[in-house]
Amino acid sequence: MLLQTIQRSWWVLALYGVISILFGIGALIWPLTTALALAWAFGVMALAEGVLSLLALFDKNTPISKGWLALYALASIAFGIVAVIFPGAVAGVLLLFLAAWLVVGGIYRIMFAVRVRKQIQGEWWIGLSGLLSIVLGVLFFAYPAAGLVSVTVWIGAFVLIYGVFQVMAALKLRKMGEPAPAK
Repeated sequence: MLLQTIQRSWWVLALYGVISILFGIGALIWPLTTALALAWAFGVMALAEGVLSLLALFDKNTPISKGWLALYALASIAFGIVAVIFPGAVAGVLLLFLAAWLVVGGIYRIMFAVRVRKQIQGEWWIGLSGLLSIVLGVLFFAYPAAGLVSVTVWIGAFVLIYGVFQVMAALKLRKMGEPAPAK
């Protein structure tokens, strides 16, 4: 029963796959524009969530504290407005958070490698991964536009591969749903 339902809707998987492939190609061809579009889309989603959360304030059966819900609604709306009006700034700030995380994580990995050097062999790999993380974080700080482009290219490549897998799965499901040829 479940398999038949899934087989009948193979085209939904195919559609997701095609959309992903198109998005991936777009991200690879126009990475900066794609990064701005993603930031803008996050803003639209945050605005929608904020408005819906504001409306939930008027529901008597809301299971969350009205104060927290109001704070969340206002924060979502504020972020949404900023992201829609200034998508480049939002994308840049998110990249700077990523850069800071990479530097802090790299320092942690190096410190960890030094601490465990007597307990495990090959700890230098951990230290090397920390060094590479720091270098990438510093590069993102130094060249945020290039960092934004490179992150978007990686996202685009991933989404492109994901889309191909979705289409392949959809075609497999479609084939499974076809009647067997008569002998």
